[in-house]
Amino acid sequence: MLRLTALALLLAGTAVPALAQNLQIHGGTIYTGVEAAPRAEMIQVRDGRIVFAGRAADAPDATGLTDIDLAGATLFPGFTDGHAHLDGIGWRELTLNLEGSTSVADAMARLTAWADAHPDGPIIGRGWIETRWPEARFLTRQDLDAAAPGRVVLLSRADGHAVVASSAALAAAGVDADTVAPSGGQVLRADDGQPTGLLVDAAQNLIAPLFPQQDPDAVRNAYRAGFRVEAAYGWTGVHFMSAPWSDIPMLEAMAEAGEAPLRVYNSVTPDGAQALFASGPRSVADGRIITRAVKFYADGALGSRGAALFEPYADSPDSIGLMQTTGAEMVPLYEMALRSGIQLATHAIGDRGNHEVTEWYAAAMQAVPPAEWGVADPRWRIEHAQILRPSDYAAFRDLPIIASMQPSHAIGDFHFAAARLGDARLDGAYAWKSLVDMGVIVVGGSDAPVERGDPLIEFYAAVARRDLDGFQGADWRPQEAVSRETALKMFTLWPAHASFRENELGTIEVGKRADFSAFDIDLMTVPEAEIPHGQAVLTVVDGVVVWSRD
Repeated sequence: MLRLTALALLLAGTAVPALAQNLQIHGGTIYTGVEAAPRAEMIQVRDGRIVFAGRAADAPDATGLTDIDLAGATLFPGFTDGHAHLDGIGWRELTLNLEGSTSVADAMARLTAWADAHPDGPIIGRGWIETRWPEARFLTRQDLDAAAPGRVVLLSRADGHAVVASSAALAAAGVDADTVAPSGGQVLRADDGQPTGLLVDAAQNLIAPLFPQQDPDAVRNAYRAGFRVEAAYGWTGVHFMSAPWSDIPMLEAMAEAGEAPLRVYNSVTPDGAQALFASGPRSVADGRIITRAVKFYADGALGSRGAALFEPYADSPDSIGLMQTTGAEMVPLYEMALRSGIQLATHAIGDRGNHEVTEWYAAAMQAVPPAEWGVADPRWRIEHAQILRPSDYAAFRDLPIIASMQPSHAIGDFHFAAARLGDARLDGAYAWKSLVDMGVIVVGGSDAPVERGDPLIEFYAAVARRDLDGFQGADWRPQEAVSRETALKMFTLWPAHASFRENELGTIEVGKRADFSAFDIDLMTVPEAEIPHGQAVLTVVDGVVVWSRD
C-alpha cells in the first residue's frame, strides 16, 4: 500500500491539491529510464526538479521534504499519452458511452435506457464498434429509430471516423436520397438509395450543426473530467490531438488558475493553423500547456474502410478508401509550418495515405531552404502510421518522421484487419519493431476515447501483441512486438522528444522536472498477461502529487 506522510494525500482515488513540490520517494523499485543508471533506491525533489536519484545511503539531507513510501510499488518516469483527445475523454464521462457493447441489441438497449433517463434534447454518444458483434454490421438509422423513437440521435463509431444518425437527425440536417457526399466522405445507402444513417469521414460534417453547442462551463467540466481520468490512469501528460483552436484560451486559463494538473501538448485543429503559424509556439504556466503543432488529416480509418489504400479492400473490391485532401492543398501549408517552426502531425492510416504524407513532407522540406526553417529539427509526425508498405519505412528514417502509434489499435484491429487487407498487406501493419530497428522514433499513445486510454493496456499491447484475452492469431506478425525497454521509451522519453522536451522530461535524472508514474506491478518483470491488470497508485507532475490511490 502506498503511504504518504501528508494526511490530505490519503484521499484514495481522488485528485489531490498541490501540497508541496519537495518530495522524497523510496520504498519500491524505481526505474530511471537512464541506460547508464537504470535503477535508483531513492529520489529527492526540490522546487519541482529532481535533485537526487541514486542509492538511499548517498542521499543528502531530507529536511523539508514530504516523504513518500512506495510500499513496494514500482515508479517510472512520467508516462505520457502521445496521442489522445482530452476533450473526448471528458465527454465520454458525460454522454452515452457505448464502449464495450457486445451486439447491436446491447448497444440499442443502452440507447433506450439513456433516452428514458434523458427525455429532452438530442442524444449524443460514442464508442460502438461492430467488428466483433454477432450481427457483423454497422448500426443503421432504423436501429436508432426503434430504440429511441422520434429522437435526434448521433452515435459516433469508436474510431470517430463515422457517425450513425437517426431518421429525425437526418431530416433535421436535410440529408436524404439526393444528398451528395462531400469530398473525402461517404453517405452509406441502402438498395433503394436512401441513407442508412451512417456517414463516414467528411460526410459527418453534414450533421455537425446538430451536435449541441456546449456552453463554456460545460466544456470546462469536460476538460476537468478528462484530467481526472488521465491522472487516475497514471498519465502525467497528454499530447492532445485535434485540440479545438477555440478551446486553447480556456485550457491556458485553466492552467494559469491551477486547474490543469497534467501537461498538455496541443496539436490544434486546422482552423487554427494560420493563427499559430503567425504567432509561433505558445506556452503558459511554466510549460503546463504548450501549443506548437497542427493536426491535419490525410485519410480515414481502417474499420470504416476510410483508410486510403493503393489496392482495393479485400472485403470491398469497389473501395480503396478516402483521401481527405491533396498534396496541392497541403504542401503550401506544410511550407508555412516549416518556416514558422510549428510542428506537423498528420493523420494517416492506409498505405496510400501514409505514402502520400511522406511525399508531401519531402516536397515541403525540399521547397524551403534549411536556412529558412523555423527550427533546425522540425520533428514532424505521422499519427497512426498503421498500414505501411515496407518500402516506405525508409522515409520515416531519412526525412526523418516520428511515427506516433497506438499499440492497442493493433490488438483490436487484427481481429478484422486480415479481412480488410488480405494477408500480404499485414507485413507492414503496426510495424513498431521494424521502425524502431531502423532508428525511427516511435511515440506510444492510446487515441482515447477511441480506445480505453489505460497506459498498462498500451504497454501490454506493445510487448505482447496479443488481445486482452491472451489471443494472438496466426497472422498477427508477433515479430513486431517490442522489448519492455523499448515500450518504456515509447511512453516516456520518446514523447518528450516529440514535444521538444527531452532535456526536461522522459527520464529520472538530476535537473529534470519531477514527473513520475507509479503502478502496483513491475512492468519490466511481471508475466505479460498480468500487465493490463495492474493499476496506477501515484501520479506526480512537477513534484506535486496530482493523484494517489490508497
